Amino acid sequence: MPLAVEVRRVAKERHLTISRALVALAERGVQAEAEAQRSLRSAYRGYLAEKEPSRKNALGKTLVRTIFGKDAIAEDSVR
Repeated sequence: MPLAVEVRRVAKERHLTISRALVALAERGVQAEAEAQRSLRSAYRGYLAEKEPSRKNALGKTLVRTIFGKDAIAEDSVR
C-alpha cells in the first residue's frame, strides 16, 4: 500500500491531521524497531548462555531467523 494512502487512512480512522498521522506512524515504526532490537538481543543472549548442544542448535536457528528471516542463508553442499 502506498505511503500516502496509509497516512490518509490512519488520519481518517483516528481523526488526526495528516501531520499528526505521520508522527503516529513514525512512533509506531520506532517502537517496532526497538522491539526487533530487544528480540535480537534476547535470542543472542539465549544462544550464548545455552550449554546443551541440541538446545543450542535450536536457539541458533532462532537467532538466524531473527536476523535474516529464514532458517539458513545457504546450504553446505560439501561433505
